[in-house]
Amino acid sequence: MIFQGLHTKFKAIVIGGSAGSFQGITRILSRVPEDFPLPIILCLHRLKHVRNGFMEALSIKSIKNVVEPYDKESIKPGKVYLAPANYHLSIELGHYFSLSTEEMVNNSRPSIDITLETGAYTYKNKLIGILLSGANKDGAMGMKNIKDSGGFTVVQDPRECMINTMPSAALEMAEIDYTLSIDNIIELFFEIHKLYK
Repeated sequence: MIFQGLHTKFKAIVIGGSAGSFQGITRILSRVPEDFPLPIILCLHRLKHVRNGFMEALSIKSIKNVVEPYDKESIKPGKVYLAPANYHLSIELGHYFSLSTEEMVNNSRPSIDITLETGAYTYKNKLIGILLSGANKDGAMGMKNIKDSGGFTVVQDPRECMINTMPSAALEMAEIDYTLSIDNIIELFFEIHKLYK
């Protein structure tokens, strides 16, 4: 598959997901090349009072190590970061994370919109946003922000999603670049990897 709009100026990938996204994200992480150059930032809705198990489950499937960033941690190339349970994860202009326990957004903390919107503000047209299966509209506005900033946007094909509310809301709100199956999202990662070799 040929993806128009890919270039070597991208600085980060942010992936959002909620209900039904765990299987897709583990499939992606199990295939991403070990030397994939861009940071991958995951903002996934999760049980806020369960602090253990989720990251470990992702790490078992992932070729790359998955870590929860701490407040003010610098964003490094090639790392996989997971928004901690019950914290909003923002991407700041100095290319570092900030964590907060401010009010929920879209009944969610972490809010995918906050991570995508701050990522769009920081990286502008150098950000790739991917939105997977989910049961609410969190992430739709964030994807619009990425698109409006000139970034590259992808949603999981709603027909493939366990719950398609999240990608469908993004498609209604913004001119998303690609609607893809998980297999084609994995192919996208391979194409990005080729650009940087």
